[in-house]
Amino acid sequence: MKTITSITEMQQWSQAARSAGKVISLVPTMGFLHEGHVSLMRDGKKRGDVLVISIFVNPTQFGLGEDYEEYPRDLRGDSEKSLEAGVDIIFAPSVAEMYPSGYQTYVNVEKVTQNLCGFSRPTHFRGVTTVVAKLFNIVQPHVAIFGEKDYQQLIAIRQMGKDLDFGIDIVGAPIVREKDGLAMSSRNKYLSIEERKAALCLNGALRRAKELSKNGEVNAQKLIEEAAKIINAEPLTEIDYIKICNPETIEDIKTIKDKAVMALAVKIGKTRLIDNQIL
Repeated sequence: MKTITSITEMQQWSQAARSAGKVISLVPTMGFLHEGHVSLMRDGKKRGDVLVISIFVNPTQFGLGEDYEEYPRDLRGDSEKSLEAGVDIIFAPSVAEMYPSGYQTYVNVEKVTQNLCGFSRPTHFRGVTTVVAKLFNIVQPHVAIFGEKDYQQLIAIRQMGKDLDFGIDIVGAPIVREKDGLAMSSRNKYLSIEERKAALCLNGALRRAKELSKNGEVNAQKLIEEAAKIINAEPLTEIDYIKICNPETIEDIKTIKDKAVMALAVKIGKTRLIDNQIL
């Protein structure tokens, strides 16, 4: 396994791999890797001949007052996990390498980013799609794997890939959960013992909505209200949003006629967590 920090070196490596007929898989991450990330790497290993992961805490997707400075970082631990997972290349550029002085170009995916986290964090997805577009151009993968926990992000990146003709197979991988049901997230590190227990209400709310949906409830507002009851029963929670949307357009729906996604964002103390469930 090799760690590359230079854009030019990464491009040269990828061009050589492609010239040799190798299929490149990419797993973009912000580091502080957990089992959810490792599951993406395993998937990437199966889909390609060589596996690249990026480790880059991207400042452009953090808004004013968000946790960019505090976001957990552990390159040594990440390297150990990556080696065990069979990663060939870690691409770990600096901020100055990715956004040099005078940088001024951004990628904006419009409609699918307006709802959910896009409403709460209006500059977030511009940063996400910009950095992913750069990673696609730098690493030149054939396939890229993203976790479905960040469901809206996955849809936005698929839209970008289609609209900008990247020709990359963008794969969504299932949410990986702790044994008690909490979706794995690097931000779980922020939670106190009490907050960690309270955070279980997110999955509890989603499971309740799924149960009601399976039993024939199609009224989105009723499902949202039932989910909100479970979350509001925890005194440490503050709901940012609970919504039921079309899984392709991320537009709100009132009645479930086919597949839908329930997505939610909840603050537990100072930590904002997201989760979702297909209904």
